[in-house]
Amino acid sequence: MTTHSVSLHDRFDLEKSPVLLNGTQALVRLMLMQRARDAAAGLNTAGFCTGYRGSPLGAVDLQMQRAEKDLTAAQITFQPGMNEDLAATAIWGTQQAELRGEGKYDGVFALWYGKGPGVDRSGDVMRHANMAGTSPHGGVVMAMGDDHTGESSTTLHQSDWAMVDAYMPVISPAGVQEILDYGLYGWALSRFAGVWTGLKVMKDTIEVTSVVDGRPDRMQFVTPKFEMPQGGLNIRLIDTPVLQEARMIDYKRAAAEAFAKANKIDKRVWGKPGAKIGFVAAGKNWLDLVHALDLLGIDAAEAERLGITTYKIVQTWPLDMDSFHDWAEGLDLIVVVEEKRKLIEVQAKEAIFDDRRGRRIYGWRDDKGNELFPTRMALDPIMIAEKLGHILIDEGRDTDRIRAGLELLDEARTADNAPDIATRLP
Repeated sequence: MTTHSVSLHDRFDLEKSPVLLNGTQALVRLMLMQRARDAAAGLNTAGFCTGYRGSPLGAVDLQMQRAEKDLTAAQITFQPGMNEDLAATAIWGTQQAELRGEGKYDGVFALWYGKGPGVDRSGDVMRHANMAGTSPHGGVVMAMGDDHTGESSTTLHQSDWAMVDAYMPVISPAGVQEILDYGLYGWALSRFAGVWTGLKVMKDTIEVTSVVDGRPDRMQFVTPKFEMPQGGLNIRLIDTPVLQEARMIDYKRAAAEAFAKANKIDKRVWGKPGAKIGFVAAGKNWLDLVHALDLLGIDAAEAERLGITTYKIVQTWPLDMDSFHDWAEGLDLIVVVEEKRKLIEVQAKEAIFDDRRGRRIYGWRDDKGNELFPTRMALDPIMIAEKLGHILIDEGRDTDRIRAGLELLDEARTADNAPDIATRLP
């Protein structure tokens, strides 16, 4: 029997994989992985991480400081910010490091971190810096910690729309493995399209511990064929606000969408072409959807038998419209499982608007105006299972499993609210 030496340091040792780590530690390893990928590609890059702590990203500074030796050896600097917008301003500077040919490195890749209110206060920097662009061998990922239920915040915040307002692509990972995978994707996209990218994390996806594949070369990205403007999309030494806006609207958004399509970032998970009912979700809500279907007794085989297909979205904005349109072909009903203000739903409707052919899209409400998935608070698997179960019955997909699942949920909810449990008598 072979004896394996295991230590807590393995989580930051790129020679070790698989490894056990939580989502915050994954951000540290993510920085190390990007540096290793650049070195393998013949690039002499450096990394920079800054931000301001706040749940669910309250321990980033602690983990970065613990990994100081590893980070320093990899030419990565961690500097906690005095506040979120000063941190974002410092990152804007990293993308200018080699503009005049004076930089020590080929580029500086950067990671910002902060909770939702910190995203809000950094809007001015985000807009200016994103319009200016990123370094071809640098790139910026913003880890935005959202608290949809206000458990440790003064507001129930959702950062997605702040990103959209600044024309920043939004990436929504569903767990620790995807923080690594799609964090790397975020930098690749940032370099290609010349944009900052937002990495949406929540307590459900980052305050968890998982065994992950931490190999730096696990993800391989494809550069799409894309007609670039003269001078490209990255940051320039001489530029004007008018030209920056034109590049953003005419090229950068399309480039981000093309990058998602080329790398097949969104994908069909269950079912096959010819299905009639489609369920769509991203990030935390994808985990909710999978759990909800399990509560209804639906697995991959049962979904296929019932004519159901599922679509997992990673880049929630801008949505890869072509791939979504292809997946939606032949469907009668599309249900978008999404909490808070709807981002995927409005894009899904836009994707098929000129080619509806009777297809319906449910999200916030159904086709009769009944509320399905509210924009207040958050969704949970039980709520989703109840809604989807009744939708499937209405659509003629009634099965004993679905009925049994709904009965169990109803019994649990009834017991949970039983007066004799709530009443306390002496």
